[in-house]
Amino acid sequence: MSGATPIDIGIILAATVAIWKGSGWLEAASDELATYYGLPLVVQGAVIAAIGSSFPELASVVAAALQGSLSLGVGAIVGSAIFNILVIPAVSAIAKDGEMESSRALVYKEAQFYMLAVSVLVITFAMAVIYYPVDGETLMGTVTRPLALIPIAMYGLYVFIQFQDTSDYEADPEAGDGIDIRRQWGYLLAGLLVILVAVHYLVHSVGVIGTALGIPEFIMGVTIIAGATSLPDSLVSVRSARDDKAVASLGNVLGSNTFDLLVAIPVGVLIVGEAVIDFEMAVPMFGVLTLATLLLFTALRTDMVMTTGEAYALLAAYLAFVVWVVLETAGVIVGIIPN
Repeated sequence: MSGATPIDIGIILAATVAIWKGSGWLEAASDELATYYGLPLVVQGAVIAAIGSSFPELASVVAAALQGSLSLGVGAIVGSAIFNILVIPAVSAIAKDGEMESSRALVYKEAQFYMLAVSVLVITFAMAVIYYPVDGETLMGTVTRPLALIPIAMYGLYVFIQFQDTSDYEADPEAGDGIDIRRQWGYLLAGLLVILVAVHYLVHSVGVIGTALGIPEFIMGVTIIAGATSLPDSLVSVRSARDDKAVASLGNVLGSNTFDLLVAIPVGVLIVGEAVIDFEMAVPMFGVLTLATLLLFTALRTDMVMTTGEAYALLAAYLAFVVWVVLETAGVIVGIIPN
């Protein structure tokens, strides 16, 4: 382990706190702006709050791409998505101290569209392996900029559907009274800046530690960066759940993951021009993500509520995922993760 590692650990902790602070400004401002402009609750949760709370993940992909470690950013997105699906709804339900209500619109539109987003990204990676294979490798392909536009176009459809479904929504004309619009825009821009700087140092330090310990970049992204950048999503959802806005809380989780998969990863590819994807490593991770989504879908659909018991089951599933990653990385079991 290099001598710089203790310093990098301190940088990771400081960057995580900065991300938490910047995200607080960003999310609060996003909520106020959404109220001021009269957006419906589901759009606030699934689009506005989701994009705001997903900005750390987007910034991690951009920073990783600019530093030549896009696989670190992709790992962060996949790990964050699994964390969001299993941990955040569970913690929100436990924090609410009771059953967390769901809705048919949430289950049959948000959850199913999110599962479609996972499929679109896997198909994009598969097309990279088929049409742009890496020489000498059977399951590695290059994602080009034209391929990256496929998931981005899918997200455009998602936003279009959201606004079409709420086209007849009538906002309360007095809802935005008392909101200082200039101040809120200032908080939003300040939050963006703080997150960008903090994530830059976070990605660099995680990369240094991963190299010192001999841990693959993808795995460092799935664990360390994913946990740090998922903190804002956790805070937004827990706060919404405590305020009896369960639909907005769960909508934020699903909307955030949809944005991460369909926008954040492709943006990294657009920045660097192309990216090599290890299909052998990526697909099992997406398999875990799909299984996690099915668990959440089942919990939400059962009587349209998530019970405390179901919440602890989701936490247990995430713990099993972390144990699996650690054991494979340590070489205790043999699987998809290279040592």
